[in-house]
Amino acid sequence: MSRFFVALLPPQDIQDYANDIKQHFVDRYASSGALKSPPHITLQPPFEWADADLPQLEASLKEFASGQQPVAITLRGFHAFAPRVIYINVAISQELLTLQADLMAYTESKLGIVDQVSKTRPFAPHITVAFRDLTKQNFKAAWPEFEKRQLHFEFTTDKLTLLLHDGNRWNIQSEFGFLATEE
Repeated sequence: MSRFFVALLPPQDIQDYANDIKQHFVDRYASSGALKSPPHITLQPPFEWADADLPQLEASLKEFASGQQPVAITLRGFHAFAPRVIYINVAISQELLTLQADLMAYTESKLGIVDQVSKTRPFAPHITVAFRDLTKQNFKAAWPEFEKRQLHFEFTTDKLTLLLHDGNRWNIQSEFGFLATEE
């Protein structure tokens, strides 16, 4: 069994920007947990999956993605899940909410993947830059620095990314483009 999750990854320049901020949290606030994955917006939280069944998982995600329209994403400022997590805020759009809800319903019906926590709270899209290893004291020190910091990016995402945990960090396993055309 391996651990996976499904996410949207921003373009490389935005990933580089987010990684610079993650590194700032390592250097200034001793929070390195966010560096264990590429910058991402989680759509399907981590789940266990049998390695032998990876082709089935990938085929299902490819099928789902091929029916999706590209989604415009806006990143605006910083927010927090106090007192431990600081993140880049993702503006909520109907398209993004629909994509996430449709993916959760699809993975539940086709693959039996159910995230009980997600069923009990609304989807809160975000890109984590300081993770739960940020101490409460360091959160109090860092939050005023980021609370009013300006940030604005816009991009269109056209693929889902499946990430695999290698025991230490999350790595890209595979990507699935939206609106696949038959050849």
